[in-house]
Amino acid sequence: MRFSKISVSVLLFLIPVLFVSCLRKNTVESISEDELFTVSYGNFEEQLNIFSLNEIGNIQTGLFMQDGFFYLVNGENYKIMEMNSYGDLLTLYYNEDSQTKQFIESNEIKNLSIHKEIAYPFGYTGQIAVDSQKCMYVVCTIPRDRQELSSDRNTLYSQVILRVPRDGNQIDYIGQQGPGGTPFPFIRNVYVNEKDEFVAVCSANDGLMVYWFDNNGFLKSMVPVSSAEVPRISGIDEDSQVYVTIENIVPDFSEYKLYVKIDNYSSYSDKASKAQAGISYMNTLLYPLDLNTGVYGNPVSIPPYEESVTVDYSRLVYKIPYDFLGITRNGWKFFVVSTVSGFDVEMIHSESQKVLHRHFDVNKSNVLYHNMSLSSDGIISALYADEEGARVVWYRTDKLIQN
Repeated sequence: MRFSKISVSVLLFLIPVLFVSCLRKNTVESISEDELFTVSYGNFEEQLNIFSLNEIGNIQTGLFMQDGFFYLVNGENYKIMEMNSYGDLLTLYYNEDSQTKQFIESNEIKNLSIHKEIAYPFGYTGQIAVDSQKCMYVVCTIPRDRQELSSDRNTLYSQVILRVPRDGNQIDYIGQQGPGGTPFPFIRNVYVNEKDEFVAVCSANDGLMVYWFDNNGFLKSMVPVSSAEVPRISGIDEDSQVYVTIENIVPDFSEYKLYVKIDNYSSYSDKASKAQAGISYMNTLLYPLDLNTGVYGNPVSIPPYEESVTVDYSRLVYKIPYDFLGITRNGWKFFVVSTVSGFDVEMIHSESQKVLHRHFDVNKSNVLYHNMSLSSDGIISALYADEEGARVVWYRTDKLIQN
C-alpha cells in the first residue's frame, strides 16, 4: 500500500479549525467514580494473583469492559475472568500453568459450565479486546523456543493473539498472516471495530506497524507507520529541528481508517554559543489516515495538559501531552493524562468541533498499579490495585458525550 507525503508548506495551512486555547481554567469539573466491586488477592478462582507488585518488571494484568461485562486478564496467574458489574464470576478461562487450575483439581470443584481450560501454554500480557459475539482477543507471549529473531537481529517476534470464542471451544491463535501465522513483534494494543474486525498495533524500529484482520481472522492489510514518513511541520525557527514521536495509533470504529497521534518536539539553541541546548515539547497533532487511499487527512490539534508550579515567586507552566486512550462508536476521541490528584481526560469530537474536559479525583497514595479501558459507548473503566486488593470502578463519561 502506498502512502502519500504531505509537504511542510501545505501542512502549515491544513492544520484544522479545531484549536482550543492552551490556557487552562483554574478549575476543571470533576466526574465521580462509581465503585462496582473489589477483587482480593490469591489463587482462588475469583481472586487476582499480582504479587509481582513488590517486584521489578511489568504488571501483566489488564481490564476490558463491554456491555456491562468485565474481562480481567491476570497474566501472573495465566487466567482470564469474565465478571458482571457486581463482581460475580461468570466464566473462568485458565491454562495448564495457572495455579488456579491446581487449586480446582486438588479440591475437585471443577464446574464445566464456568471453568474453561485453554490448552495453549502462552503467557498473557494483559491486553484484551472483545467483539460483539463475546469472542475474546488476548495478547500472548509464546514460549521462548518458538520465538523468532529478524534477519537484522533488531526485532523479536514473540507474541500472538489468542482467539477465545464465547463457549470456550475451538480456541486458536492469530499470527501475522492470520490463524496459526508467524508471531508478531511486541503488540502495543489490540482493538475491535463494529464489524468485529480486529486490529493489532505493534512496535517497530522506526515507528509502529498495524495489522488489520477481517472478522474471520484473515489479514486485510499490514500498514507500516514510520516516523520518517508521517507528515511533518517546521520548527520554531529556521535553526531548530523537529523530532516526531508516534505515541499511538487507534483504528476508527466504523470506517477503514486509522488515527495517528503524533507528539512534536523542537530543539532549541543556546543564544551565546549557538549550540543545541535541549528539546522542548511543541504540540500534538492527530492525523486521520485513509487506508483505501493511503492519504493523511487534515490534522486536529490536541491541547496539552498544563501544570503550574511556583518556585521563588516565579510561576512555571509545564505542558504535558495526553495519551490516546481510544475512540467510541460515535467518533469521540478520548485522551488521558495522569496528574497529582488523579487523571485529566479530554474528549474531542473533531467532526462537530466539540471538546469536553473532565477530571477524575483519585487518591494515588495507596494505588500501586492501575489500568484503564474505554468501551465503544464511551464509558471509562479502571482497575486500581493497592496492597490490600484491587477495586474495579467506572466513570460514566458516556452520559457526557450523549448530551
